[in-house]
Amino acid sequence: MKKLLLSPLFLLCTIGMALAQDEFEMKDGDTTYIMKKYYFCLLKRGPNKDLDSLQLVDIQKGHLAHIDSLAKAGKIAIAGPFESKGDMRGILIFNNVSSVDEVIKLQSGDPAVKAGRLIVEVLPWWAAKGSILP
Repeated sequence: MKKLLLSPLFLLCTIGMALAQDEFEMKDGDTTYIMKKYYFCLLKRGPNKDLDSLQLVDIQKGHLAHIDSLAKAGKIAIAGPFESKGDMRGILIFNNVSSVDEVIKLQSGDPAVKAGRLIVEVLPWWAAKGSILP
């Protein structure tokens, strides 16, 4: 009976320890995946809609330059806008960062975020290390 109680407890502790780390192994049959924590950043429409077209052009240039600098620094694995014109504007998947707070700090330097054109929501996200889009 004690053995039956200890097995789920061991499993819960193992999962908890894995999630506290940035990487862990996951086995699926003969295949072992190294799971890595990334940070999925949703870019949403911000509250500031009262900007003229010249301001918007400058903000967009700065926004793209900011994303480019983060990508060159190895902080972003993938980025892109959504096609729709709704409140969800785009995504960034952060790599080589240690926390949600670090992503928020990095994104606070984005001119579109500073201007209130965008707000960010950050979620830890797990994927097999080295995953690529087809």
